[in-house]
Amino acid sequence: MKVGFIGLGKMGSRMAVKLLKEGHSLVVWNRSQQAVDELRIKNQESWKREKMHNSKFMIHDSMAGELEVAKTIEGLVKKLKSPRIVWLMLPAHSTGSGQAGSPTQEILDEVSKYIEKEDIVIDGGNSHFKDTEKRYRELKTKGIRFLGIGVSGGIIAEKQGYPMMVGGDVSAYQYITTILDSLAKPNGGYEYFGEGGAGHFIKMVHNAIEYGYMQAIGEGFGLLDSSDYNFDLKRIAEIYQKGTLISGFMMERTIEALGSDPKLEKITGFIGKASGETIWAVEEAEKKKLLFEIIKRSLTIRNQSGSDPKIQKSFAARMVSALRNAFGGHPVRQAQGKKVKKK
Repeated sequence: MKVGFIGLGKMGSRMAVKLLKEGHSLVVWNRSQQAVDELRIKNQESWKREKMHNSKFMIHDSMAGELEVAKTIEGLVKKLKSPRIVWLMLPAHSTGSGQAGSPTQEILDEVSKYIEKEDIVIDGGNSHFKDTEKRYRELKTKGIRFLGIGVSGGIIAEKQGYPMMVGGDVSAYQYITTILDSLAKPNGGYEYFGEGGAGHFIKMVHNAIEYGYMQAIGEGFGLLDSSDYNFDLKRIAEIYQKGTLISGFMMERTIEALGSDPKLEKITGFIGKASGETIWAVEEAEKKKLLFEIIKRSLTIRNQSGSDPKIQKSFAARMVSALRNAFGGHPVRQAQGKKVKKK
């Protein structure tokens, strides 16, 4: 399929490469020319590796998708045939009011000038579910089919496959399943959960659980580190990963983090302020008077990590910072006199 793709950040650029490798053709637009140039290089390298692999094992060459670069959003839309598919992977920067000013809303307004009835617009960023609900309703009145897709998996999902939580127009979902199949390969997946902001609501809760889970891992390993037994923490993480109740994606990342820095001495526990989903999840839980204490506390600790030296020195916060770097490529602050290998 041919897709208009807008936004080539850490997630978007990797998704674009995966789609091209799977044979989809892309028309891309990005504010930064550097990101476009990097995508061209990544796509060429990926194509060469695939060709060498296929030649070695006598496999017929797969058809790589065509990459086109649009100079404007109008140009991007004009290069697509009806029904057009335009996928946005942009920062949300919103509080749930659907206000102008967020990158997603700004670009969506521009895209809306050129798309037509029955075209499909997809927001794959971390938008507030209320914004998605509003956009879904507004575009529906114009005959435009809108999907809000929560995309997870971090930077490693390019190889592992993206998990996707879909909400919005059901006919649009049914139309793009070939694209979703390609993004999900080999170990990801996708499901449709309902109209409007359903997909982004589920992604919001996912990220909130992620906060609590990372904090629990950090605190648990902090206790292990403080014991008198002089434990090898990486070996503990490895046995935890062998089918225990806390095994899984995050424990695998814990093994990675401890493998490169066994005592997490190279980094500080500066995590930085939360940007969106977990804040929104806490707000929703408070409105509904739900018990939400573990997630709420993990959010508080993260926000305080920027200014509280005690938190910054704690093993728990250092572990959270290391995990975020391992799965998402988020930056870490190195401890004084230490060098950190960049992702």
